[in-house]
This record gives sequence, structure tokens and C-alpha cells, in this order.
Amino acid sequence: MKLEQAAKQLEALGNPTRLNLYRLLVRAGEVGRPVGSLQETLGIAASTLSHHLHRLVLTGLVTQERQATTLICRANYSAMNGLIGFLADECCADSACASTAEEAAA
Repeated sequence: MKLEQAAKQLEALGNPTRLNLYRLLVRAGEVGRPVGSLQETLGIAASTLSHHLHRLVLTGLVTQERQATTLICRANYSAMNGLIGFLADECCADSACASTAEEAAA
């Protein structure tokens, strides 16, 4: 993953409403959740929800699929895992991690 993509995804998740929305979608699993259900759970206006979903879709963190008249939203787990991997890949690359140092001392 490139630094710019990670920064865009983290920026999108930096808003409390979007982070809450994303966590709802992660919890929903591969089935996803309809937009109406998300709106009801979050208690926000449809236009506000649309704005926040759009930001998450643009960064690749969320996908949407139309099923008849219902719009289903899903967390893009490969994008989520890529972001988590990007953050963790170089953990303690320049020094020993605290947990590793504590284990060695024990």
C-alpha cells in the first residue's frame, strides 16, 4: 500500500461519524447492511449518511451493491487488512518492541 492511500483512508476514518459507520459495517460481515438500517442505527439524516458513505467508498474502504431498490453497504475487508498491515508491517523495525524486550527480560 502506498503512503498516500493509507493517509486518505485514515483521514476518512478520522471523522467520528464515519468511524462509527465503518465499525457497524465491519460488524455486519460479508452480508453488509442496507442504507436504511444504517441510517436508523446512526440516527442521522439521509443526506449526511450519503456524504459519509461516499467518502468511505472513494477511499475503497466500503463497497455498495444495489439489490432491487435496496442499497447494501459492506466493509471492504481486503482494504481494511491492507491498511492494518501497512500500519503494522514495520513495527519495531528500528528497535525492539516493548513486548519483545519484556519477554526477553522474563
